[in-house]
Amino acid sequence: MKPCVLLLGIDTPIGLAIVRELGKHGVEVHGIGRSHGALASHSRFLAAAHVRAPAEELLQQVVSLTGAPERWMLMAISEGDIAWVNAHREALRPLRCLVPSAQSMMLATDKRRTLELAAGLGIAVPRAWDIHSPDDSARVARECTFPLVLKWSDPAAVSGVLVSHGIELLKTEYCDSLPELDAALRRYAPLGQFPIVQEYCAGRGLGQFVFMHRGEPIRTFQHRRLHEWPPEGGFSTLCESLPASAHAPLMERSIALLRSMNWEGAAMVEYRYDDATGRAVLMEVNGRFWGSLPLAVHCGAGFCWLTYSVLGLGTLPVLPEPRSDLQCRFGIPDLKRLLTIVFRPERIQDRTLRFDRAAELADFFVGMVSPRMRYFVWRLDDPLPFLMDVWNGLKKIVRAGRRGA
Repeated sequence: MKPCVLLLGIDTPIGLAIVRELGKHGVEVHGIGRSHGALASHSRFLAAAHVRAPAEELLQQVVSLTGAPERWMLMAISEGDIAWVNAHREALRPLRCLVPSAQSMMLATDKRRTLELAAGLGIAVPRAWDIHSPDDSARVARECTFPLVLKWSDPAAVSGVLVSHGIELLKTEYCDSLPELDAALRRYAPLGQFPIVQEYCAGRGLGQFVFMHRGEPIRTFQHRRLHEWPPEGGFSTLCESLPASAHAPLMERSIALLRSMNWEGAAMVEYRYDDATGRAVLMEVNGRFWGSLPLAVHCGAGFCWLTYSVLGLGTLPVLPEPRSDLQCRFGIPDLKRLLTIVFRPERIQDRTLRFDRAAELADFFVGMVSPRMRYFVWRLDDPLPFLMDVWNGLKKIVRAGRRGA
């Protein structure tokens, strides 16, 4: 009898993708979500859904749900949940925790340290400036070319401080001039800490995915982002798989970077790749299951199954080569992107971007009938998560309309 899996985080397409992949392999998956309406709770591949207990009761909930721990494995998605699992490993024994180690995650979440390791391996990294006070904006302006991008070295570590000061956590912030940079840095002055200021890197997202085991890559896969939300850069809303022959030398450097981090399991090494120049610049190492995981699942890359089999059972399954001819769309965010480009382009922060509205419209609707297209949520063999997601979205729109009436 195969061990069961308890999955922390079934609220997003990432959790849904994990449930579907493991479920298709005959694994009994139980999930913990933020509410009864968690996205994957409606999947036919999920054995049981549970509402997450308050933080102080979560350990007891996990222990009670895995009454015979030798029959269970624990998986988690978010950086916060992975950190929680690592902090409670001893209390959770003999439950098998299939998450990266605390040491590896510390390297992955510290963008500054990751970039240092990458640069030492000959990987191109964005030029960056450490900020100590708002007055540093003038120094940066003398040394840089605008636009610039502001990013936090460890977003999770600073999120609580930002909330306490009433400041929104921005994954990326674009500054096109010295006055904009100065204003952004002064906003963070009350915190006593500042984001990293990086050079702007043109191009689109290129993700290289590797499953490392005992220092060796046992599975690789890659894709490029075609669309993102927001349009100037964020999470993927349309991506396509690439053949193994594409960017092969870069993949070797990605593997070397993960090896230097003593990585075990799946990870994404993310670059910004400029088609015009062929330059690939490292953005980050994502140590958790990534947002575009549904594409990897549709293509048969098998990272969830490998995590279960290799890290959980100690066995290496035989997998066919993943497909390299598919696209995958995150429907509602991709529609939001299209509407922004067509009707509200002034809201796009990156003012260097130019979009052909007619071409974007045509691309969206042609994709809907393309045999290559797959979706983050919709699947013909598991339709209920999509239908419930649409229904919940409609209910939110009705409630918002009533409040505004």
